[in-house]
Parts: sequence; C-alpha cells; structure tokens
Amino acid sequence: MKVDIKAIPSKLGNKFLPVVLIVLSLLLFLIMRGSVQQKQQVYKEGQLAEETIRANKTIENKKETEEKQQLAKESVPPEYSYDANKAKNQVALATSLFDMVQKVNADAEKKYADERDKTKDKKTINELSVEERIPMLKSQFEKLSPADLTYFQSYPDSFYEQLFSFSDSELTTVREKTISVVDEVMNKKIRNSTLQLEKQTAKERLQYTDISTAMRQAVNTVIDKTIVVNEVANEKATEQLKENAKNNVQPVMIYQGEIIVREGEQIDAKAMEKIKVLGLANQSTSVFPMFALILTLILQVTLIFYITKTQNNSKDKIKNITFYAFSILIAIFFMKLLYFFQKDTFSNVSLLFPAAFVPVILTMFMNRKWGLLVAMFQSIFSIFIFYNLAGTTTLLVITLFYAFSGCIATFLVRKRIESQLKSAFFLLIVVPVLFIAILTAYQGLDFGDSKTLTSLFIASASGIFSFILSIGLHPYIELMLNDDSVIVLNELSNPNQPLLKRLLQEAPGTYHHSMMVASLSANAVAEIGGRSLLTRVACYYHDIGKIKHANFFVENLPDGVENPHNFLLPSDSKEIIFSHVTEGVKILEEANMPKFVIEVCQQHHGTTLMKYFYIKEKERNSETEEAAFRYPGPKPQSREAGVINIADSAEAAVRAMDHPTNPKIAEFVHNLIRSRLEDGQLNESGLTLNEIAIIEKSIVDGLCSTFHSRIKYPKMKSEAEKMKQEQEGRKV
Repeated sequence: MKVDIKAIPSKLGNKFLPVVLIVLSLLLFLIMRGSVQQKQQVYKEGQLAEETIRANKTIENKKETEEKQQLAKESVPPEYSYDANKAKNQVALATSLFDMVQKVNADAEKKYADERDKTKDKKTINELSVEERIPMLKSQFEKLSPADLTYFQSYPDSFYEQLFSFSDSELTTVREKTISVVDEVMNKKIRNSTLQLEKQTAKERLQYTDISTAMRQAVNTVIDKTIVVNEVANEKATEQLKENAKNNVQPVMIYQGEIIVREGEQIDAKAMEKIKVLGLANQSTSVFPMFALILTLILQVTLIFYITKTQNNSKDKIKNITFYAFSILIAIFFMKLLYFFQKDTFSNVSLLFPAAFVPVILTMFMNRKWGLLVAMFQSIFSIFIFYNLAGTTTLLVITLFYAFSGCIATFLVRKRIESQLKSAFFLLIVVPVLFIAILTAYQGLDFGDSKTLTSLFIASASGIFSFILSIGLHPYIELMLNDDSVIVLNELSNPNQPLLKRLLQEAPGTYHHSMMVASLSANAVAEIGGRSLLTRVACYYHDIGKIKHANFFVENLPDGVENPHNFLLPSDSKEIIFSHVTEGVKILEEANMPKFVIEVCQQHHGTTLMKYFYIKEKERNSETEEAAFRYPGPKPQSREAGVINIADSAEAAVRAMDHPTNPKIAEFVHNLIRSRLEDGQLNESGLTLNEIAIIEKSIVDGLCSTFHSRIKYPKMKSEAEKMKQEQEGRKV
C-alpha cells in the first residue's frame, strides 16, 4: 500500500496540533526548570559560599534598620534653651549687692555724724565697725524675694567684711569692674560644660587690671557667685529631635537579586543575618517561579491557538506551529548556553544573544504575527532563564533588549534580506545599539566606563550575529520550509536538469519558446516587484506536457512537414492540445516539482478559448458549445501566473507573425491583454491596472528587441569608408 507522506498532516488535522504544543511546552519547561528551581542548601556562618548567594525577594532588614535608628538618635546633640533675661537678672543682683553695701556705708556715716552732733565729747563717738555694719546689711535682705535671698546668703560674712573694709573709691572700682565683667560674660551662651571656663577666663582678665589684690579677690568672689549657666538642656526638645531623627531613617531593604555573598567568599555575621532574614538559612524550593513558568507556557499555547484559529489548511497550520516550536527551542537553548557562561563580573554576556534572528525568520517565512509572538516570548522566557539575576537592573536591561530587538526586527519587509540590506543593517544593528545607549543614559552610567562600552560592543555583536545568521541561513531554512527555495530553483534552472534535457531533445521548439517566455515573464515580474526567479523557473517547465505529443505542436514541426492536425478532427486536436496541460501536471508531480511550478502549468492558459479548433468544429456542428473548447483552468491565481498567461500567448503569436514590426507587436500585445481582461482571465490574479500597464510595456519591449525587423542605417557605408581611409592614412 502506498503512503502519501504529504497527505499525513491533512489526515491528522487538528488532532496533531495539541501533540505539538504539549511537546513544545514540556521541552521548554524542562529546559527552564533548572534556572528557576532553587537548590536546597544549609548556610552557616564562617563557611565559604559554594555559589553566589542572591536575595530571593525584597524584604526589610529590621535588625539593621533598628541599629541605624539607634545611631541616628545618639548622633542628635542635646537641644539647649537660652535665657536672654538671665544676664540682666545677674547684673541686677550684683548691682543690688553693691547698692546695699554702699547704702549701709551711707547709713553708718550718717548715724555716726548724727551722734557726734548730739554728743559734746566727740572723742567718745566712734564709727560703726564692720561687725556692726553686717547686721545692718542683712536686715535689708528681709525685703528680698526667696530666690534673690539665696544669692546674697551664698556669700560668707568674710566677703561682706572685705567689702566694708574698702574705701568708697575702692568699692566703686570693685563695683564697676564686677558689673562690667558680669555683664560681658553673661551675655554669652554659658552651659554647664563651659561655666568654669568662662569664670576662669573672666578672672584671668582681671590680672591685667590696675587694682589691689584684695579688690581682685572681691571681684573674683562676685564672679564666682554671679556668673551662672544661662543655656540649659531642653530634655523635651532633645527627645523630640531624637524621635524625628529615628523616624527619618529609611528602612534598610534587601532587594531581590542583591548579592549577599559572592562565590568563594566567607559568610560573615552580617551576611548570615541577611540570609536568615531572607529565609535562606535552611533554603527550600519555592513553587512560585515554577507556577509562573507553567502559566507562561499556557499563555503561549493560548496565543498560538488564537493565531491559528483562522487557518483552514491543517497542513500549513502544523507547519507553522512546528517551525515556531523549533525556533523558540533554538532561541531558549542559545539563551541557556549564555546562562552557563554568565558570571557576576561579566553579566552582560547575555546581551550576545541574537534576539532579532528568530523574529526575522518567522516574519519572513510565516508572517509578522508569528514574528511578534516569538519576540515577546523569548524575552519573557529570558526572565526564567536568567532567574539568578531577578530584581537586578541587569535582568531588566536583558529583557527589554530582547523584546525591543525582536519586535523591531519584524519591521523588515517580507522579502529576502539581501534585497533590503540597508534597512536590515539599520533595524538589526544600529537601532538596538541606540536602545542600549538609551538604557545606559537612563541609569546614569558613564559612557566612558569600561562596563558600559562592553555592553554597547556586545549589543553591536548581537545585532551583527542576527544580521549574518539571517542572511546566511535564509536559503537553508527556505529549503526546509518551502519547495521553491532559491537553492531548489537554481538547481531546476540548470540546463542539465533531466526534464529540461528531455524537453530540449524531444521538443526543441517548445524548449526555445519556454526560454523566451521565461525571459519575458521574469523581466515583467521584476518590474512589478514579484518573484522573478520563481517565475523564470516556472516558465521553463510550463509546457513540459508537450513532450508527450511534441510533433502535434507547430513550434516543433520541421520545415516542410505538414501539420498533423490537418488529418484530425477539431475535437481530437482539442484533446491533444488540452492534454499538454494535464500531462504536464502529471509529469511535474511525479518529478516532485515545487507547488508553484505545477500551479503555473495548470493556470498558464487559464480557461481561455481554443478559437481555431472551436471555429472548425462549429463549422462542422453548429450546436458545439464554447465551454467544450475552453481550457480546464483554473484561471491564474497569482500575479506571476497572470504575467505568464500573457507572455506565453504573446510570444507564440508574435513568433508566427510575418515581418513583425514594433507597432504591430505593441498593437497585438495591447489587444491580447484587453481580450484577456474582457474574458475575465486575470480577475483572480491580483494584478492591478497599473501593474498590467507596466507588464504590457515590458513584454512589448522584450518582443520588439527579439522579433522586430532590423533598421537599415544609410550612413553606415559612408562611415565605414571614412574609417578605412583614416586607417590607411596612419599606415603611411
């Protein structure tokens, strides 16, 4: 029993699609599982880290936050309150002291004077002694407030005795010196810590004044008692400042992806504390990354179903999904390879991934939707591949770079990259490097830094790899996916190809006709931006069916041989002529020719009417229907097939013309195209009127250059004679 391999996808239909998607998802899961699966390990203080330990989540380090808050509180200096009235009060007390002493002296002198005036014997009256004056002074203290009284009572009696022993002028000097020093010093901010220093400084200044030792001692005593603290610590304000300082301390965070300990370094107490906070001291596998990976795979399968739901052809659907699966697996494999080379000191190696390559290939060979899909998912899968960088800026840059490079690659036109090298160079290399430069500027990095320059260089290399791979692998990918790849077409265009050799040997006229149609059609198709090489190859084989009955086609008849159709009925001739299409299709299918070549063989006559034999048969049988003499078709289904339809008829007709001229050729081609349009033969080809005008001009130019009558040039002979004379003159 013969098994048709090409029919397998159609037979399997949609039953095969879930199998492909399940296998794809399982493979992706197995490849990426190792990256997101955390290893179970127990960490101890003092041991060497076997691998770089990174934070698995973002969390506050409360202990370190509390330590920073305590340091902030301790660093707050005490808040002091300055009493500006203290200086006035102390100066007033010192002034009152001297006022009361001077008043006592004045009262004592007055009492002495009164008693002398009353007593006749003045010698018996003595001035009040110092001991008598002290009670008089203390009697004045009774009028003072308790707070002031304390100040005056702080002086010993010996001090008062010393003041009463001074003369009025000496007391005045002591008063002035004391008030001056007290006023000056008390107007400064004096704390407990600076009180003794201020007193000592004030006393040292008195050493350079011109007063007696007793007077200096009196002033020093008043300084000791009067100069006091005027700026005291404000406990409430200080505590408030400390609380504010504590509250202003930002929480110490451990960010996901942060390096706790590098590979080979010792785990110290601080690192161990972070490990405990993160719950890594006795690490266990987290299910969340695995769960996220499974959801991502489900999302991918869902989008694949969404894209393919409008495709009715099961074969194309399976081919697209299989190619997508193969492409994303290659991308993931290459990312995984870069993951193994990635080190903390060289994390940018992941930018070497040619992120634009797979999207470009899927865009070229499938469509832009598939290109965008693979661009998005290869960037999403990078999050799982480089999971050890989670939470770092590096992973953000990698993901954005992959997504941007992949999406921008789909901007290319769906044709061979060789035909759009400038656009490809700009989109695949220049634009991604500019994007990396933008990310660098956003992060505030220095463009002169070696790490930044390395990133730009690697991003350039990534684009170059994508560019080179897209060009270099395009023919081979095309060979795997399409039956009309450039490699196949170049092979089929070789004159030594068995079918072409057979056509040349058995139907040389048809061979020459095919070559001419190929040239006319390929040039016209190129003018409208179609597939020129594919058109040329299809033309080589479009009449291959004529080798079955080569001598029944006029171009293969030797000179002088009568046309065999003269001996046949029109209906028989019709069947022979029609058979070159069906026989050609059969021959091409047996030779496994590209689908397009077979379609051109079917469509190159469309459903046109075989007028000559139809009219002959009509003469014999008036009831003959036109449909019986029309080719089975179908009508041309592509622009290229439409061009071949016109060029084939035009070349055959012009070849049969007697003395073709340029106007005759142009008029014939124009009428031919008009008749084809009126007959609806080009309705399904997709050709526009503007393209048809371009095709007409191209075919006319090609036919005129081949079949037109040569123009005689009258001046040719005279110019030749002139050149001959010039040459003879040089010899002389």
